[in-house]
Amino acid sequence: MTPNPLLGVLFHWLGGLASASFYVPYRGVRRWSWEIFWLTGGVFSWLLAPWFFAAIQTRDLMGVMSQVPGNIAGLCVLFGVLWGFGGLTYGLTMRYLGLSLGMAVVLGLCTVFGTLIPPIVQGDFAEKLLNNASGRIILLGLIITLAGIVVVALAGARKDAALSEDAKKAVIAEFDFKKGVAVAIFSGIMSACFAFGLAAGEPIKALSAAAGTGPLWTGLPVLCLVMFGGLLTNGVWCGFLIVRNKSAGQWLGGAAPSEETPSQEAAKAKPPLLANYLLCALAGTAWYFQFFFYTMGESQMGKFGFSSWTLHMASIIIFGTVWGFALREWKDARPAVKATVWGGVALLILATVVIGYGNKIGAG
Repeated sequence: MTPNPLLGVLFHWLGGLASASFYVPYRGVRRWSWEIFWLTGGVFSWLLAPWFFAAIQTRDLMGVMSQVPGNIAGLCVLFGVLWGFGGLTYGLTMRYLGLSLGMAVVLGLCTVFGTLIPPIVQGDFAEKLLNNASGRIILLGLIITLAGIVVVALAGARKDAALSEDAKKAVIAEFDFKKGVAVAIFSGIMSACFAFGLAAGEPIKALSAAAGTGPLWTGLPVLCLVMFGGLLTNGVWCGFLIVRNKSAGQWLGGAAPSEETPSQEAAKAKPPLLANYLLCALAGTAWYFQFFFYTMGESQMGKFGFSSWTLHMASIIIFGTVWGFALREWKDARPAVKATVWGGVALLILATVVIGYGNKIGAG
């Protein structure tokens, strides 16, 4: 199957849409503490969805997994554990900064590390990015992506600086700029480890292909291991919070601690269990689908597959900004600030076109 970079860009946009949308269903969860809904959705994200879709889309999944060398599996899980720290704090970033600004800071750092570190470690950075026209065009696309991220982040900072504290709280209930930025920086660096986990899993893709799996799906078994690492990190942290906050009863209908008051009526309030479970399942599956489409997109990028990370990050910010407007996070921003953020989005769209073109002429 000949790589088709333009089809790859489309897959990356679908993955970006899934990633930018995953947190929206969580906003509908009622009377569950954060650790309860995050872990519930996470079971779908990091365990159920990866193995389910790998089982139905690949050949002899368990046979392939049994052939994976222990050091390769260990690296994938380890990078997944580190990525788990990024994913864990990513949710906190959304709580403190909102969708638009939070994504810009996290994904800016994640873009740089996730795109450039793999070819540097593999020793072919110059060969892929500097010594040929396709690589230089892709590098230009990365620079444009970073410029777009900076513009979106500046617009978000100006929007928030102009709001009163009450206005910020009305849009983002737990807004905290300093805490949010600190968490976002850590999250961005750790989140890039997912790209490292995928790079470490290249031998698994070869095993899956040898078993008869089509090129679009060979990356799915790798996701099973990397995401299991993420489950370990998030499971330990959420388990700690559940024990500390005594919130496990919420899974069976107990009231969230924050909502318990002396009022008998409030004390009897029960979480809508079916709706909460369905919303968490939707959110968790959407979170997984970003990487489901990512592996499909990467399969179409040929020898410049590392550029997939930049495309993925750019598309997440584009759709995250759209969601920010849909959720009225920008309703009080000045027209000039709104124009600035859309200028940043335009740069990100331009970057995807440039990177797609660089991959196209490289594959030609």
